[in-house]
Amino acid sequence: MQTFKTYYKSPLGPIEIVGSPDSILALNFVEDMLPGDGELIFCVKECRKQLAEYFKGERQKFFLNLQPAGTDFQKSVWRQLEKISYGKTTSYGKIADVIGKPNASRAVGSANGKNPIAIIIPCHRVIGSDGSLTGYGGGLWRKDWLLRLERGYYRPEDIIA
Repeated sequence: MQTFKTYYKSPLGPIEIVGSPDSILALNFVEDMLPGDGELIFCVKECRKQLAEYFKGERQKFFLNLQPAGTDFQKSVWRQLEKISYGKTTSYGKIADVIGKPNASRAVGSANGKNPIAIIIPCHRVIGSDGSLTGYGGGLWRKDWLLRLERGYYRPEDIIA
């Protein structure tokens, strides 16, 4: 499968976007923006556009074709993550209950941590059952920032992307 890579300069640092001709495969925080592919395909361009709208507070839901690589269990968790509304949170245990595996909250946490499409598959919206911020591959400070953005703590004019 041919893949295309580009970067988006977000308020949280560079984000690497990887896509195929018809879907987004990965979206991850990275330390540096490397040279991307010169000619970008529609889905990757559209992803950058929708990320810009999200960070400006203009977009609450993403409309992109996603194709994350993972196990069936991981994909079932990620589908549940996509159902968490903008600005809302849930716990690992609640997701385990919804997917019919009430004793699998740790496995849900592991699947959450392996989510290859950050922000768009909103793993940042999953918190501990006690309301605490727990684990986030991009760092807890980014998780906190994203949740604050979604709860309206930042005005669009304060965000430089």
